[in-house]
Amino acid sequence: MNPLNFNQIELDEASETLRSISHSLRLKIISLINDLQEVNVNEIYTRLSLEQSITSQHLKILRDSDIVRTKRDGKMIFYSLNHEKLEKVNHAINHFDELTKARKKAKSSPVETK
Repeated sequence: MNPLNFNQIELDEASETLRSISHSLRLKIISLINDLQEVNVNEIYTRLSLEQSITSQHLKILRDSDIVRTKRDGKMIFYSLNHEKLEKVNHAINHFDELTKARKKAKSSPVETK
């Protein structure tokens, strides 16, 4: 039986990213940023009816995990999604899923005997 051949570092990074986005408010923030492509914090908390401090806390988590990018324009900070990071996570998950399915298929296939 062959062990799963996955990139542990890639999978750990994907896991950390998933923990960062697995909160209902952060998912709403991500969705809003995705819809608008670039948005400042004032628009985020206004559109989502959140307190500014709560919005900032969640944005910090998203920044720390590199899910959002920031761009300063004077006093305003604009947020956009880091699509490369999200694609990397998606790739890691899909790769792990493919390996897991292949392993299950190998286990269920009859063993050839000579």
